[in-house]
Amino acid sequence: MAPPPREEYLMQQVLKGGSLNQEQMVLIISAILFILFSITLDSFLQISNLLSLLQNVSILGILAIGMSVVIIGRGIDLTMVAVMVYSVGWSFSMYLDGMPILPALALGLLLALAIGAFNGFLVSYVEIPAIFATLAMATVISGLGRFALVESDTLFITVDLGLLGTLGSGRLAGVVPMPVILFLVLASIAYVALRFTRYGAFVYAIGDNYTAARNNGVANRPMTLLMYTVSAAIAFFAGLIMTTTVSTVNTKLANSTMIYDIILVVVIGGIGLSGGKGSIRNVLSGTILIGLLLNGMTIMNISYSVQSILKAVILLAAIIVDSMLNPRDEQTSQQGDI
Repeated sequence: MAPPPREEYLMQQVLKGGSLNQEQMVLIISAILFILFSITLDSFLQISNLLSLLQNVSILGILAIGMSVVIIGRGIDLTMVAVMVYSVGWSFSMYLDGMPILPALALGLLLALAIGAFNGFLVSYVEIPAIFATLAMATVISGLGRFALVESDTLFITVDLGLLGTLGSGRLAGVVPMPVILFLVLASIAYVALRFTRYGAFVYAIGDNYTAARNNGVANRPMTLLMYTVSAAIAFFAGLIMTTTVSTVNTKLANSTMIYDIILVVVIGGIGLSGGKGSIRNVLSGTILIGLLLNGMTIMNISYSVQSILKAVILLAAIIVDSMLNPRDEQTSQQGDI
């Protein structure tokens, strides 16, 4: 049978982009948790706590947007946290050494884009499985970053950043933290890009069936390279917001479990690891659920170690459910993109 016309084929991939069933289930669980925490935890319903919850989880949500783009395109990016830490850390290290802030940020962004493009090159042109390519690159970035870019574990931003500082510390109407607004703005842009543009259709097509996408004229390799570059750019943006929020760059985050929290948000929200399914709405629902869980566990004074165990169990359960709902077909298992 002849393949469908290119435009019709791409539209079919976008319309496939994820069922609402898991998204609705996650939102129901989030509502139940919200009610339960409201009843059982005294300080949970305080406005200050709810705003803090939203602000704290917004960085995770921004990173999850970048990860979701790659995963929908049948990849994975384990370098996001390392890119975030060392590209932004290098920028502020140069700034503290006397370089003007804009050139310093431009160089940091170029570094992030270069790393993202190299990740995409390894996956699409060298055809190294994404999980191995990005895992190795994350180690390389952490090692070289600590050796050549940011010498200390912590950079303290003691100078006034002016308008730039409002990215993290500003509040809309004096109430809503700016990181939350920026997360929603980026989510809106990503949603439109994935669902209503040709390039978004390419991402879904590659994730759904790599060979069929190529046969219908999609430039698979350049698009894969672009996906990883976008992921790195979003990581830099998230790092900039985090730095201006806490006035600190903590390079130890590069070796933390934060990357698994990002994957947890994406998978539990309903974006299938097999590719070609899900949308930014899934990221929003996953971010809400994980934010509620983390906030509730913090208020209950559950230790960090126990929280890590619980998150690992939830992630494992989410991956098992995903493997049952979105089984990897023969073409997927043979494809070297993940």
